[in-house]
Amino acid sequence: MTAATARRYGTVARDDNRRTILWLVAMAVVVTLLTSRTMWAQLGDLVGGDIADTAHTSPDAPVIADPEMARLIKLTEDPGATPIQAPETAMTRNEAIPFSSGPVASARPFHPVTADQKAVMTALRCLTQAVYFEAAYEPIAGRRAVAQVVINRALHPAFPKSICGVVYQGVNRPVCQFSFTCDGSLNRRPNPAKWQEAEDVARAALGGYVETSVGHATHYHANYVSPYWAPKLVKIAQLGAHIFYRWPGKWGTPGAFSGRYSGMEAIPTILARSAVLRSRDGGDGQTLIQASSGNTLEASQDRRADNDAGGRLDTSLGWELAIPELEESSRASRMMARQQGGEFDIAVKESGS
Repeated sequence: MTAATARRYGTVARDDNRRTILWLVAMAVVVTLLTSRTMWAQLGDLVGGDIADTAHTSPDAPVIADPEMARLIKLTEDPGATPIQAPETAMTRNEAIPFSSGPVASARPFHPVTADQKAVMTALRCLTQAVYFEAAYEPIAGRRAVAQVVINRALHPAFPKSICGVVYQGVNRPVCQFSFTCDGSLNRRPNPAKWQEAEDVARAALGGYVETSVGHATHYHANYVSPYWAPKLVKIAQLGAHIFYRWPGKWGTPGAFSGRYSGMEAIPTILARSAVLRSRDGGDGQTLIQASSGNTLEASQDRRADNDAGGRLDTSLGWELAIPELEESSRASRMMARQQGGEFDIAVKESGS
């Protein structure tokens, strides 16, 4: 081998070694990033399964680069996002919002393969509670649709990653996402027959049944209220007294529902309303949760979120929420709107909530 050839091949060998080293370094960086992402995803799943409010902290959440989308998310969580108006006015406004003309893509079946039997039974109870207290006297499709919304949320990056986490989201914060968890409804003895029906719906949903009529809906409200956010979401269907919506754009497409179910379910201890206090520093949206011990700070007067419907009641008159009898179900929304909704709205307006 000549000196020129040696120099030539020696140079190539050094270049190959350099490329090999750079390739190994690059692979090490990629592995480190993937490992870190998995670790944080697992931590996020644990938090989601522990009933924490993970709407904006899930590691699966896409980066919200669109300021309008960020504002929309905040708007749908705002307890003041429902204007005070007569039920008839709200119904007229709701009817003016057109239904989506596009096809309603069916959600994929839910199969909680990572959950143990105890977690499955806990999830069943949480979902049964949601179906019963939100839609006990709604048509069967309406009850199934409520269950579908809960499952859709559990699979979307914007919400907690467990069934109970979704149902009890915000329960020990000033605003709860499902009103029955913080309006005293859980203190009432359920109707055995309607509870069994709700449990059947919940069990079917957890077993893979899909309510195709609402597709990937993540929001709904009663037809006698008209939230500010309603025109900004995609109106999918109305079943009974509930109107269902999905996120607009990519967040409402099947590909967005890529969240990993944590398989960890727990029903939280619900603090007394007097123990849920707003932070003293104000303005940053943080919440201070303390035991009731004579603190002079007043609890939030209204803790329900208006993007979910669990009833409208006048909290100044007590915490018993009346569910109409079965034969009254066709008049349920109007009855509740007249007898409870108006008084509740006045109480909120006067209290400045």
